[in-house]
This record gives sequence, C-alpha cells and structure tokens, in this order.
Amino acid sequence: MLGDVDLAEDAVQDALAAAVRTWPRDGVPDNPGAWLLTTARHRAIDHLRRERSLAARQEALLRLAALDQPGADVAYEAGSGIPDDRLALLFTCCHPGLAMEARVALTLRLLGGLTTEEVARLFLVPLPTMAARITRAKKKIAVAGIPFRVPDDDELPDRLNAVLAVLYLVFTEGYAAVPVRAPLCEEAVRLARVLVSLMPDEPEAAGLLALMLLSVGRSAARVTPSGDLVLLRDQDRSAWDAALLAEGAALVENALRSGRPGTYQVQAAIAAVHAAAPAYDDTDWPQIAALYRTLRAIDPSPVVALNAAVADAECGSVAEALAEVDALGDALASYHLFHATRADLLARLGRDAAAGEAYARGLALATDPADRRFLAGRVAAYASVAP
Repeated sequence: MLGDVDLAEDAVQDALAAAVRTWPRDGVPDNPGAWLLTTARHRAIDHLRRERSLAARQEALLRLAALDQPGADVAYEAGSGIPDDRLALLFTCCHPGLAMEARVALTLRLLGGLTTEEVARLFLVPLPTMAARITRAKKKIAVAGIPFRVPDDDELPDRLNAVLAVLYLVFTEGYAAVPVRAPLCEEAVRLARVLVSLMPDEPEAAGLLALMLLSVGRSAARVTPSGDLVLLRDQDRSAWDAALLAEGAALVENALRSGRPGTYQVQAAIAAVHAAAPAYDDTDWPQIAALYRTLRAIDPSPVVALNAAVADAECGSVAEALAEVDALGDALASYHLFHATRADLLARLGRDAAAGEAYARGLALATDPADRRFLAGRVAAYASVAP
C-alpha cells in the first residue's frame, strides 16, 4: 500500500513495539495479525501526515485512510493458491522487476530473519557493498513503482528460483552456526515442504527440500557436547537420523527422474552419496567428483569449484586439487574455508609450514566461535613446524 519499503518496515516495527508494551497488560488480541496491521497502518498515516512532501504521498495516504473506516477488512489475505502466508510474502518480495541478487538479498533482509551483515557473509561480499545493494533495491521499488502484491498462480514460476535461493540461504545461515540456529532451519524446512506440495512438478523445489533433510539428518554428529566441530571423517554415523536421510534420498532420486537437473538436486545427490556410506572410507568419491563436474556446469561459482577440488583430492589428485584451489585465490581471498581447505591440501602434500600459514589466514577471517576454535587448534598444531 505504501510503495515504500523503508516506511513499511518502520511502521511494522512501531506496531511490534506497541504490541510489546500493551499485550502483556491488555492481553493478546483475538486476531494478532489484524491488530498489528491496523496499528502499523495508523503509524504510517501519522508519518505521511507529518511529511512536508505530503502531496507526493497523497495516493498512499488515501489508500491507507480508506482502510481506516469501520468494518474495513485489514487482515492479511494470501490471495492466490499459496497456502501459507509467509511463503506468499516470499513470492511477493521476490519480484522479477529486481535483479536476482537484489531480490534475494532484500527478501533475506526483510523476511528471512537475517541482519545485513549475515546477508553479506552469505554472498561473500563486504558489509558496505551489501548495504548499498539493499538500499538500491528499495529505491528502485519506489522510483519504478514496482507493485508488491501476492502474485497470481501463473506468476509463481518466474519467482521460484529467487524463493528457492532465499530458503536455501536462510537454511545455510542456520545450519552453519554452532550451535545450529534451529528456528531458521526448521522454518526453512517447513516452507520447503509447503512449496513442494504447492508445486509438485518442480524438481528443484524437491531437490532443495531433500538437501535440507539430508543435512539435518547428519546434524547431531557435527558438534561435540562441548560445542566443537567434528569433521565428516570423524563423525559417529550411528547418530545420524536414518529416517530423515532416507526421506531426503528418496526425494532427490525422484526429482532427478524429471531429467531437469538443477543445483539443489545435484547438491542433494552429493549429500545422499555421503549419507549412503557406512563409514568415511567407504564413500564413493569418484561418484561425488562426477556429480561436482555436473554441478560446475550448472553453477560455475568459486565455492562450487572449491568443493569440487576437495572431491578431486579424495580421489587421489591432491596436487592437482591444490592447483585448482590456488586458482580461486582472488575470488575467495576473504573466505575462511578457502584458506582452511588449502591448508589441508598443503598438509597432505607434506608442506606443513605453508599449511600452518594458511590455517592462520583462515583463523584471521573466521567469525563463528566454533570455526575459530577449530582453526586455532590447527594453527597450534603446526606452530612448531620450521619453515
């Protein structure tokens, strides 16, 4: 209604603050959503009336004022066939009038529960770069008059890739944290399930859900009780959730039958190969390396190339894998896992002093406490090695 993302955010946050103040005293209203929307609308009206440039905002004010009449329907309506309000909002925010990266970043910030700093980290860009990108997206919405409304069913396919990217990145942010940020992961999985039921013929939706389930199924063995990371090779596989792994493997197998492989399907297929191995030494690394070649053809990103190099190293091509990783230095110089991966390859080749230096560079870039403890342990282990 406002055509102004910043003003909408401010109005909603004012409403939430008002709820925090009044609900404990007066009780939670029968329809909390309608209460919040009504309060937010009143805050927006107050703001627009105070603005000097009122004439330029007259249309928005009139729309809001019209809804301020007795009996006006102010409850949020999902509109199309989307059976979940939050999923409807994701499709709404992922408007094709914005560039893909801009719409994903903006949606993560507005609806994904992530800070701008967390969004920047997921995109491997500096915080000022991401802040400017989000600001430009908001300005384009206002200047171009991009209509933010729940899309009709026939508009959903054009927005699907962005919605999938948002869910993937929300899940990634939650899963990568130690301890896992369970609310982010659980909501991403829930919405992915709704999306698969809504669009059952979209194999990438099924692939993304499969990837999430195959990841969550192994999460119990990723961290020690004291909060330290456990590498895949050292994990207790009896602690993995067999039911979730079986569900994920079946989903991706069925999705791949469509003959339209995509990035989430292939990533899920890789995860399924890991899940099928009873022990680390039984992992079918040639199959994983082949899947990574397929993934690189679909998504030739530096991070995918880094992971592909790890698979190549496990197949015995350690020196070649190190050369592949070194070639990614410019693109991934600020990514702590790039330096950690490079350090591991250097150590395998007996270049212990260089490995220690690479681990130290990774430690300097890591922000998560568990990552820092792990890398600090590696740095200490190589500290006594003479150059």
